[in-house]
Amino acid sequence: TMSAPWARFYSNSCCLCCHVRTGTIILGVWYLIINSVVLLILLSALTDPDQYHLPSAELGGEFEFMDDANMCIATAISLLMILICAMATYGAYKQHAAWIIPFFCYQIFDFALNTLVAISVLVYPNTIQDYLRQLPANFPYKDEIMAVNPTCLAVIILLFISIILAFKGYLISCVWNCYRYINGRNNSDVLMYIATNDTAVLLPPYEDPANVAGKDPPPPYVSA
Repeated sequence: TMSAPWARFYSNSCCLCCHVRTGTIILGVWYLIINSVVLLILLSALTDPDQYHLPSAELGGEFEFMDDANMCIATAISLLMILICAMATYGAYKQHAAWIIPFFCYQIFDFALNTLVAISVLVYPNTIQDYLRQLPANFPYKDEIMAVNPTCLAVIILLFISIILAFKGYLISCVWNCYRYINGRNNSDVLMYIATNDTAVLLPPYEDPANVAGKDPPPPYVSA
C-alpha cells in the first residue's frame, strides 16, 4: 500500500524510553516552567525599573535594556507562551488533539527563525565580528572570542546551531507523532462506536409473534 512520505517517520515512542504522549506532556511542562520563570523576571523588572538599568560606570553611559513598551510586549508574549504550553500539556493529558496544534505551530515558527539565523551566518559570516564589537568591554571572554579566526568561528557557530536545529526537529516530530496518535485513537473510538450501533440496528425482530400467524415475513433489513 502507498503511504505518505512523512508516514515512515511516525513512531509511538520518543527518547527511546517513553511514549510520545508522555514526552509531549514533559515537554509542555518544561516550556511552561521556563516561561513562568521569564514572566516572573519581567514582572519583577517592571515593579523595580532599576533592575534592568546598568550603571553608567560599566558601559560609559546609561544603557537601558528594555523600555516600558518592550517590557509590556515581552510580558504579553510570555503570558501567551504559558497559555500555549498549558494547552499542549492539557491536550496531551486529556487526549484532545486540537489543543496541541498551537504548540506545534510555535515549534515550527521557532525552528524557522533558527534556520534563518543559520542561513544569515552562512551567507554573512562577518556579521559575527560586528556583533562581537558591539558587546560591552567587560563581556566575558570577549577578547578571546575576537582573537579566533572568523572562518573557524563561523563554522563553530554553524555546528552549534545545527545541533540545536536537529534537537528541535526531533522535538517537533515527537509532538507531531503525539498529535497523530491521539487523533488516530479518537477516530478509531468513533468508528468502533458507529460499528457497534450499526450492529444493534441490524438486528430485526424476525421472531416477533405478530409476524408468525400466517402473515408474510417482513422484508430483510438492508444496511446502508
